[in-house]
Amino acid sequence: MITRWIPLMAASVGLWLTFPMAPTRAVTEAVGALPATARADYVLGPGDQVAISIIGYEEFTGSRVILPDGTISMPLIGSVAAAGRTTEALAAELTARLGVYLVNPVVDVSLTVLRPVVVTVAGEVYRPGPVQLSSLTQADTRLDTNSRITSSTNTPTLASALTAAGGVQRTADVRQVRVQRTLPTGQVTSYTVNLWEAIVSGTQADNLVLRDGDAVYVPAAEPGDVDPRLVASSSVAPSTVRVRVIGEVNRPGQVEVPPNSSVSGAVAVAGGPTDDARLKEVVLVRLNDQGQVEETVLDLRNMVDAEQVQDGDVVLVAKHGYLNVLDGIGRVIQGVFPPLRLLDVLGTFD
Repeated sequence: MITRWIPLMAASVGLWLTFPMAPTRAVTEAVGALPATARADYVLGPGDQVAISIIGYEEFTGSRVILPDGTISMPLIGSVAAAGRTTEALAAELTARLGVYLVNPVVDVSLTVLRPVVVTVAGEVYRPGPVQLSSLTQADTRLDTNSRITSSTNTPTLASALTAAGGVQRTADVRQVRVQRTLPTGQVTSYTVNLWEAIVSGTQADNLVLRDGDAVYVPAAEPGDVDPRLVASSSVAPSTVRVRVIGEVNRPGQVEVPPNSSVSGAVAVAGGPTDDARLKEVVLVRLNDQGQVEETVLDLRNMVDAEQVQDGDVVLVAKHGYLNVLDGIGRVIQGVFPPLRLLDVLGTFD
């Protein structure tokens, strides 16, 4: 029940009336699912849409989209700064300014459409920088196989931000992913999310819902802290990694393979070995975390191995009849990447 002062005929005459008021519907079902505290401290910004209701003054009631300059336009009072405020603070501002013209206005402001969420992702990801995520009210509409239109919303979670930034690198310390957020009061708060437990045990991770302006940082792991093989094959890693396969394969060049692929799998994706391939001594060339070139010789005569490829690896398949593997490597690189410098090959992945 709400008690309101209703003006009758003139501002000096009125009645106190008590009447029921239907609860304002939440922004959408998705936004309504958020905790009340999360809705209360949501900071408005350009692109947000708000519903403004002033009981007894229907001409002021309606939806407003916050303009790029951060304002909304209202009758009588003109432009009002909305960006940087919560809905409660905006309602208070409207109440104060409309109070000059209206008798005891009671203003209600609620969110109807949220703007896209833009966050910054840094650290051990493949494409650091700002990424844009769908808002809680941004629907993804598509046509299914039965020609029916379906609609769904994509929650702007921490996992979706990491995926949008290209995925985490195998060197990422996913136990200590940090999210920094600025509250409406100007206070900066930080959250630490452990995604490693979900990877190793299959338990539900704390998939934090992000807000516009959040900053995500993925630190590097110390050797032995986490298993890079598991990190590379997790859902927050890239869906594919790039490997260059050169030499005696049917389709030499760069291939994209799942992150848990083996060297033999990369060779198979490159069309498989030719009849002249020297599979007894296939060389995997890798630039390690210290910037040093590592070479691993593998026997792929059975096209089976347990060596997991990494993004940027180079696989060299020499030809039968060469004096030795290193001679074969030199000839292959010289024919494909002149001049003869291994780092030039690895540099193609920078």
